[in-house]
Amino acid sequence: MMDQTILENFKKEVAYQQHMLENLGRWFSLLFVVASIGVVLTYFFYQRVFLLFFLGVTFITLGVLGMTLFGYGIYKGRANLNQFIDYMETKLSN
Repeated sequence: MMDQTILENFKKEVAYQQHMLENLGRWFSLLFVVASIGVVLTYFFYQRVFLLFFLGVTFITLGVLGMTLFGYGIYKGRANLNQFIDYMETKLSN
């Protein structure tokens, strides 16, 4: 009975962590779109409309920094999830 409860909680935790990694992936995609919009604004309004050019540069900066942050979070999250799965498999096999 104890092993069954542990196994169910293990499956719930893995599913939850995978869902959170999917959420980070969605944020990463959103920030990619923001950076892309920034590139378009920067390209079309270079030396024409300073406000839109500055807005484009700002979007690029925020997008790239955010993508770096969320990309690192995805990388570490996957590593931690794999480590957790390996740990639980060894723990349950004993």
